Amino acid sequence: MVSLLDAIRDHAARTPEATALRAPGRTIGYRQLDTWIDRLAHLLTAHGVGPERVCALALEPGPECVVAVAAVLRAQGAFLTLDVTQPPPRLAAMVRSGGATVLITRSAVRERTGLTVDGPVIDLDDVGEPEGAGGSGPPGATPAGSGRQLAYVSHTSGSTGTPNAVLIERAGLDSYLGFIARDYGLGPDTVALQVAPLGYDASIRDTFAPLVAGGTVVLAERGTLLRADSFAETLRREGVNTLLSVTPSFLTFLAQQDLAGEHLGGLRLVVTSGESLLPFLRSGARRLLPGSLVNQYGPTECTMTATRYAVPPEPDTTRDLVGTPIDGMTARLTGPGGDEVPPGGTGEIVLGGIGVARGYLGRPGLTADRFRPDPGGPPGARAYRTGDLARAGEDGVLEYLGRSDRQVKIRGYRVDPAEIEGVLLGHPRVTGAVVTAEPDEQGRVFLYAHVTGPLDEVTDAELRRHLATALPPHMMPRKFHRIERLPTTRTGKTDRAALHRTVAPVPDRTP
Repeated sequence: MVSLLDAIRDHAARTPEATALRAPGRTIGYRQLDTWIDRLAHLLTAHGVGPERVCALALEPGPECVVAVAAVLRAQGAFLTLDVTQPPPRLAAMVRSGGATVLITRSAVRERTGLTVDGPVIDLDDVGEPEGAGGSGPPGATPAGSGRQLAYVSHTSGSTGTPNAVLIERAGLDSYLGFIARDYGLGPDTVALQVAPLGYDASIRDTFAPLVAGGTVVLAERGTLLRADSFAETLRREGVNTLLSVTPSFLTFLAQQDLAGEHLGGLRLVVTSGESLLPFLRSGARRLLPGSLVNQYGPTECTMTATRYAVPPEPDTTRDLVGTPIDGMTARLTGPGGDEVPPGGTGEIVLGGIGVARGYLGRPGLTADRFRPDPGGPPGARAYRTGDLARAGEDGVLEYLGRSDRQVKIRGYRVDPAEIEGVLLGHPRVTGAVVTAEPDEQGRVFLYAHVTGPLDEVTDAELRRHLATALPPHMMPRKFHRIERLPTTRTGKTDRAALHRTVAPVPDRTP
C-alpha cells in the first residue's frame, strides 16, 4: 500500500513540474510542494512533533494548509484541522478534546480565535516557503510512520455538548485515499475542486485523493464556492472535471440554477455523501450529469467512507441506495441482539475493516459501546456500530433506512440535537428546548427548535446569536417554535411525535 506521502514524493521525482495545487494568483508544482512539505516537517520535528502527537491546524484555507497537513504526517505526528470561522469556544473545545499539544497557525488567526495549547505554537508568519520550483528535500530525512500510528483527529457532534474526538490511524487513511484514486479512475488529468470546508473530514478526500493520483487540486476562496454563479465560473475557468465532496443538498441547489446543464456538463465524476441523494434523483437532475455519479456512505468513525454506489443514468428513485463496501471494509446488518438479520431484513449497519477508528479520545465508555469485537476480522479487530438502519437487496446493495437514534444529517454534517438543546437551555429566558428534524417540500432536512419560557420579547435573531457563541452555522435551527409547554407521553418523556404534528411545512429556500 502506497502512502499519501510516498505518492507525493514519487510524483515530485517523476513529474516535478506537473501542477499539484492551483490557488488564486499562484500555481504550485509537485517538486515545490514536496520541498515545502519537507521544510515544514523538519521544523515540526525540531519542535518535538512525532508519533501520537496531535497538531491543531488553525489556518485559512489555501496551499499552506495542504502543506501543513502533509508536513505533520511526514513528521510522524497527527493533524486536527479546524474551521476557523466557527465560534472560538467551540474551536477551543475541539483543541482540548482532540488532545492537541502543538498549534500551527498565523498571528491574525490566533488573535481572532484566542486559541492556546499546552505546547509549542508555530506561527507560519515566521516560516518561509520555497520559492519557484526548488529542489527535493533530503531523501529519507523523515522515516516512514507505522500504519498503526495516529493520522488525524476528527470530531462529531456529541449529546454532552462537547464534540467527540475520533482517532483515525494511518493505515486507514492511506488505504482509503488509494482506493478513491483507483476505483474512481483518478489520474494526472484529474482536476478536482476542493469543496468541503476545513475541519470536515471530507476535505481530506477532496484535497489528497487527487494528489495521490498525480492530479491537480484547485483551491478557491470559500465565498466563491457558496454562490452558484461564481461556483460555475470556477468550474469553467479552471477546467474542473472532478468533484469529490459535494452534499446532495448543494448538488440540488446547483441543478436548480439557470444553465445548470451547461455548467455541470464538463464534470466527469461527481461524488456525493452526507445525506440522502433521493431528493436530487427524484427531481430528475441526474440527467444534468453526463459523467459518473457516486453516492457514498460512511461515518467519521470509519475514515469517511465505507460503501459506495455508482448511480446509473436512469436511477431508482424509490430507494436510498448506498451500495457495497469499499476495499478493505465490511458491512453487516445486525438485530438488537447482535446477530445478523436474515436476507431482506432490516438491521443496524455494523462496519469492520481497515478504516475503523481506534475510538473516541477520552471517552472509554462510549468507545466500548460503539466499537465492538469484530467476529469477521483478525484477532483484536473491532467493528463500529453505526446506529444507521438498512436492508440489503439480492445483489448485496444496501438501502439506507434512517437512524435508530436522534442523530440527523444536516448538509452533510452529523448532528446530535441534544447538543443544540443544551446550548438553548443556557439562554436565561429559555426553560425548555427540543430540536427536531423537519423536511421541506423537496425532502431536504432542516432543524426546528421548539422552545418554552418567557420569550415574547426574545427574537429569533437573539436566539441565533446566543447559539452562534457556541455552535457552527450548520447546527443553527431554521425556525423557532414558541410553545407554552412541551408535550409529554404517558411515561413523562417529551412527545416528539406530537411536536412533529405541530410543525408547518418548512419553506423551500436555497442554501
